[in-house]
Amino acid sequence: MTGFLTNILNGINGFVNNYGWAIVLFTIFIRLLLLPLDIKNRQGMRKMQKIQPELNKLQKKYANDKVKLQQKQSELMRREKYNPMAGCLPLLIQMPILFAMFGAMRQIANEQTVQQVFTFLQGNEPLYEGWLWVKNLWMADSPFVSVAPNMQTIQMIPLNVWTDIFQKLTPETQEAIRATVTSLGGVLDFTTADGLKNSLPFIEQALLQVPAYQTALATMPGWTNLNFILFNVSVFVQYNGLLILPILAGASQMLMTKMTPGMSQPAGQDGQQQPGMNNFMKYFFPIFSVYICLTSNAGFALYWVVSNLIATASNFGVNAYFDHADKAAALLEGENTVR
Repeated sequence: MTGFLTNILNGINGFVNNYGWAIVLFTIFIRLLLLPLDIKNRQGMRKMQKIQPELNKLQKKYANDKVKLQQKQSELMRREKYNPMAGCLPLLIQMPILFAMFGAMRQIANEQTVQQVFTFLQGNEPLYEGWLWVKNLWMADSPFVSVAPNMQTIQMIPLNVWTDIFQKLTPETQEAIRATVTSLGGVLDFTTADGLKNSLPFIEQALLQVPAYQTALATMPGWTNLNFILFNVSVFVQYNGLLILPILAGASQMLMTKMTPGMSQPAGQDGQQQPGMNNFMKYFFPIFSVYICLTSNAGFALYWVVSNLIATASNFGVNAYFDHADKAAALLEGENTVR
């Protein structure tokens, strides 16, 4: 699925000529595709909230008879036409798509990063794929990250990407890059994993000799290796972003959590609210979203944020629709009772 999504993204990019907008369009397409499942999931969660008081009564009444409890719960769910597994289906479908999307973003980011490295090794500054305030879509949206790929990012790129990109270069370009590395007494070998491992230190040395790369890694005076106990950060002169996507990710995730029935206020078996679980659900997912978008490239962070915003708008619309339907049903039931 990752290869399939990668091809789709590349195809959309060929049309709009910008990976940032290609990601936005692709995310909208995916969310619209999953909308029927989201509606069904929302309907199931609302029905679960409706029958929760009855389930709590059954749990109290048959606390010492588990067999009877399961029987009565099954009867209640059949009567209310509620299927617990129906709410899991959208998640089961969306999670593989999320992982595949992450893989597609990583694949494209790796390819673009290797191309940037080879451009630097030729003594030139690459043309970065930017989007609005983000200067390089394949690095994190942060002032603590340089616009140029760092060695931590470069070392995570698998062998096949180096091999594929290098083979696509002209023989003259290959020879020029190889000469740059070998002039430092190193080798350039993309045929085996060990060959790549031995080549990476010399690639780093060669990059550090390139004036354009040195400039890209320059930090602001007084803002180098700032100690925050658990980690050190530096603010780069050519920083890559403004932390907008990670902040939006956390804010949108918090809003979406509040709008999701059963998540913002989970209930226990006695029907009472559980503040500890409530706080965990309320803050864990937003913090996790911020972390993911801080440690991933801006392309994936953009996908995450747009997906959250569309899901939030969808939740708002679906909740409004069901609220209206419930009021209409209650009004109709009241009129029938009067008659």
